[in-house]
Amino acid sequence: MARIARALSGGGIEKAMVLCKETLAPFSNVVYSGLELSGHQEKEISNAMEREITIEVTKLERYTGIVGTIGNIAVYIGLFGTVLGIIRAFHDIAAAGAGGMSIVIGGVAEALVCTATGLFVAIPAVIAFNYFARKVELFTNDMELCASELIDLIRGE
Repeated sequence: MARIARALSGGGIEKAMVLCKETLAPFSNVVYSGLELSGHQEKEISNAMEREITIEVTKLERYTGIVGTIGNIAVYIGLFGTVLGIIRAFHDIAAAGAGGMSIVIGGVAEALVCTATGLFVAIPAVIAFNYFARKVELFTNDMELCASELIDLIRGE
């Protein structure tokens, strides 16, 4: 925003718009949408930037739902496998007519493998989801601050 402020004070709105187009960041699109309406009422400029923030947040959140779903569902898939492994262990006991470590061990091992696999998938997915959700939140804050700052800069001209 410091570069935008310098561009506005030194070369006008066109120079600032070129700077926005050269910058590959969500906030630059928000600022550009505000600069396009420079000379209009403050409310119109603010509304345009709010709309652009919504568009940019939607782009940023595009795949976070998938990662979050994987993180949530993987635990249940592991639990389902655990239940099936325990059912197998009981089935093996029933088929053998007697219990014993050698009869039960195959089903329990299967159950534990399923549990471990579910956790192995879920934990990194939840970490990734939380990381990207926080990044989106920070980008959103940046875009809102830039929009507010641009309104101040335009008002000051």
